[in-house]
Amino acid sequence: MRCLVTGATGDVGSKVVKRLIERGERPRIFVRDPEKAHALFGPKVEMCKGDSSDPASLKPAFESTDAVFLVNSGPEIPRRDQAAARAAREAGVKRVVKLSSLDVEQGLAIGAWHEKGEAAFRSSGIAFTFIRPSGFMSNLLAWAGSIKAEGAVRSSTGDGKRAFIHSDDIAAVAVEALTNARYEGQSLPITGPEALSFPEVTARIGAIIRKQLRFEAISDEEAGIRYAAATGAGPEETEAHVALWRAIREGQLGSVTDTVERILGRKPISLDKWLDENAAAFC
Repeated sequence: MRCLVTGATGDVGSKVVKRLIERGERPRIFVRDPEKAHALFGPKVEMCKGDSSDPASLKPAFESTDAVFLVNSGPEIPRRDQAAARAAREAGVKRVVKLSSLDVEQGLAIGAWHEKGEAAFRSSGIAFTFIRPSGFMSNLLAWAGSIKAEGAVRSSTGDGKRAFIHSDDIAAVAVEALTNARYEGQSLPITGPEALSFPEVTARIGAIIRKQLRFEAISDEEAGIRYAAATGAGPEETEAHVALWRAIREGQLGSVTDTVERILGRKPISLDKWLDENAAAFC
């Protein structure tokens, strides 16, 4: 099958591309920055330049493609997924694997965006698989600045827990769904092996870098102000993240699934392994 990977220079997408290359395939990739993509993959991929915000640029990328790994993010997820569903249907794509979110199951703001995107594919007539990961371990890198400068992590999540997942596991599950029909029509909720509170994660980072760290609980309001200032996000995206952190605090997002082990035949990668790989970022 000819596979197209969108978001191919991102955290998960790049790993999907590399896994397909390791399988002896030459995937097609859809990217905004060909130079960055060439630095990552060289001639081992077929490159299509475009932007998911421009539906017209999707058409040449989707043509003569059998399976698509689709990555969209932010408040524009519903519109961009709808455009991708139309382009995939018109191009005769056989299978779409969408990177969604476990938060769909709680109907949270970010999950609600993905739920609308999923609906576009459910009604498209195209075979689909929705990969629904919990929080990415790589998102913890956002703490690096305050850890290095102040030895502190601040969050409105309280003692609520999250089963963070390694992006290698997300990519491995996505490739399984891309390359065989076994998971068509399914939503795959995937998590890491254990649910941990943010104070517990802070302590583990401290242990790996041999530094005493402190966790400071903050209000929803302060969390929103800090997020907007750090990322430049608008009100809709900021409120969506505040709602996510509130749901964690209220114990809604601490579930652990066995889906990674069922699909890959091994346990999910642990947070401790991810910390070993990324300790330098916090020093």
